[in-house]
Amino acid sequence: MVIKVYIATSSGSTSIKKQQQDVMGFLSANKIEFEECDIAANEDNRKWMRENVPEEARPPAGNPLPPQIFNQDRYCGNYEAFFDAREDNVVYVFLGLTAPPGSKEAEALAKREQQ
Repeated sequence: MVIKVYIATSSGSTSIKKQQQDVMGFLSANKIEFEECDIAANEDNRKWMRENVPEEARPPAGNPLPPQIFNQDRYCGNYEAFFDAREDNVVYVFLGLTAPPGSKEAEALAKREQQ
């Protein structure tokens, strides 16, 4: 399974740049393999991202903005959803991955299963 992070390398928005760096930095730091898909340099990436963000996750007006996160073709969420998952220690569940043994998330899941 490949995590795909749709980004815009030439974004003029510092907020979008920081969000992209935050997502990719977290994935790298946790040794989660991912693929960067640049929507600014590749029209196919832009088109695919826009077509595959579910209707309920789209903004009321305009197109979905990066970063958008997918596991293969399964939509995981945008930056806000990623941020919430990280705060709740459920990033692996958010990404559709199994948490590695010893991680905070794996320990939390084990405690819930024992209850």
